[in-house]
Amino acid sequence: MGKYDNDVKRLLNLIGGKENIQAVSHCMTRMRFVLVDPKKADEKAIEDLPSVKGTFTQAGQYQVIIGNDVSVFYNEFTAYAGIEGVSKDAVKAAAKTNQNPLQKIMGTLGEIFAPLIPALICGGLVLGFRNVIGEINFFNNGTQSLSDISQFWAGTYNFLWLIGEAVFHLLPVGIVWSITKKMGTTQILGIILGLTLVSSQLLNGFSVSSTAADEIPVWDFGFAQVEMIGYQGQVIAAMMAGFVLVYLEKFFKKICPEVISMIVVPFCSLVPAVIIAHTIVGPIGWAIGDAIGNVVYAGLTSNVRFLFAAVFGLLYAPLVMTGLHHMTNAIDSQLLASPSKSTILWPMIALSNIAQGSSVLAMSVLQKKNERAQQVNVPACISCYLGVTEPALFGVNLKYVFPLICGMIGSCCAAMISVGFGVEALSIGVGGLPGILSIKPEYYLIFLLAMIVAVVIPFTLTFIVGRIKLSKEDRFGKEAAPAEISAENAAAEQTADTKSAAAADVKELKSILDGKVMPIEEAPDDVFSQKIMGDGLAIEPSNTVVTAPADCDVSVVMADTGHACGLTLPNGVELLIHVGVDTVDMGGEGFKLLVSEGDHVKAGQPLIEFDPAKIKAAGHPCTTMLIVTAEGDAANLKMHSGMEAKAGETTVISWD
Repeated sequence: MGKYDNDVKRLLNLIGGKENIQAVSHCMTRMRFVLVDPKKADEKAIEDLPSVKGTFTQAGQYQVIIGNDVSVFYNEFTAYAGIEGVSKDAVKAAAKTNQNPLQKIMGTLGEIFAPLIPALICGGLVLGFRNVIGEINFFNNGTQSLSDISQFWAGTYNFLWLIGEAVFHLLPVGIVWSITKKMGTTQILGIILGLTLVSSQLLNGFSVSSTAADEIPVWDFGFAQVEMIGYQGQVIAAMMAGFVLVYLEKFFKKICPEVISMIVVPFCSLVPAVIIAHTIVGPIGWAIGDAIGNVVYAGLTSNVRFLFAAVFGLLYAPLVMTGLHHMTNAIDSQLLASPSKSTILWPMIALSNIAQGSSVLAMSVLQKKNERAQQVNVPACISCYLGVTEPALFGVNLKYVFPLICGMIGSCCAAMISVGFGVEALSIGVGGLPGILSIKPEYYLIFLLAMIVAVVIPFTLTFIVGRIKLSKEDRFGKEAAPAEISAENAAAEQTADTKSAAAADVKELKSILDGKVMPIEEAPDDVFSQKIMGDGLAIEPSNTVVTAPADCDVSVVMADTGHACGLTLPNGVELLIHVGVDTVDMGGEGFKLLVSEGDHVKAGQPLIEFDPAKIKAAGHPCTTMLIVTAEGDAANLKMHSGMEAKAGETTVISWD
């Protein structure tokens, strides 16, 4: 009889049976299913299984979080179900077959913009700070700003534009690079093509509307003239140019002999791509982008703008769940490239973030005695208020449905206030509560009112409805076991107490890497940031070898991928080390496992060697997690974060 015999049998039934499984694989912590019909999976019943820590759906995969023992669970599951597991790449390929053409397009769009989001957020914060010090007249009876009365702040105001210009004016460089990265072609060629779109030799794209037609410079070829127009801030044109380059390179790679491909392919791909970009797809993309921006702007400024705002505010959260919201990034960027250099759309997005976060806040109050629910509620609420809504939407609001609807209603009301008074943002990327920094200063008070509405309405509605709809188990957790327990259970409790007491002997864990130590809530993976696997820390590495945090046994390794391992301390406490995010998809490329399952290692002994360049080239963060898993005793843990650590020397986790 297997260790997880009962849970394996129940999971197979709850997931819809063998016939509902198209493909299955696993990583270090999760079972990854591609289901024929995802609706057949009984999510609530699956999450109630003792060995399951949570579930979520991502990129067409239904993922069931098991923990360090996932390989054992996986082997028992596939043996019982009579299913052969497949590679992670095969699972990803199978997952794409479940997507319709629109989902595939939105998925591709999302993967293109995802690497750009950190830059957009940073640029948005920078421009927001510039607003505060240079655009708001706090002084001399409202006639001067901080930069007007202080040379230091005037210099700071001018200096910060260096970053703002790099992010928003030179955005086409990032877009074309991201497309080549996503499509697996030569990234440096993408960067060069992007640079040709924003070259200083060209008329700045933001100046085109104010320049007379006869003053626009041209390349004169005798038989034809081409306008020397830059595409600063243009999204559609940059995307079209990027795909031209990608398909030219793929074509020439296919037909060119390997012996001369290094010379022929780059030249025959880049030169025609630059010509086509400036003569055909650039002007077409500019026209399409302008048309989209004009339609949206007309809707947001027309006599029916309240209706437009109401619909957008109501439906933005569901758009996020389908991935369609990525299109708004392109529209927002296009609006910022218009003569007004502002967007009315972004403020509504920030308000939707706040509204959904407020619904989660109400759920957190309602479930304050449900410890398991709070492990999801609290980090989801914080991330939502900071502009990242997926953990709240998928982890809380969609699960109970009514918080999602209450958040949509609050977002709808707040959006009507914002659009009704014409609130405009000068940048994008900063959502949630900090989103006010991107707003034009003259609209601060109105936007603040809209923010209050986005907090109060969802919170109040969710709290009232939750008091009625939530069961006792939902609010307070599962009922405690009977006071009297069998001798067998008593023995088990005594063993657990002994193990807990032994844990007190372990005083500290040393850092597993050189680098910056961050709270686990900042990990770029919801499974870790929401502490589903347990509490711990995240490290941004500055070296390439992971070492043991203490004397321990290697309890589990990912031999085929080498990106993670599980450790067991002498007192029974279990640890998980996971290098990067979604690095299981790399199939072991860039990783070297230095230990085997069952090895006993000393503190500071190398465990995993990795190549950061290959991880980043594959599109994954190098952030490495050190987790005290739920199987171990995580009581009285103290996390030490916010500093630069030295592997084997700096204490990062300690027990009181």
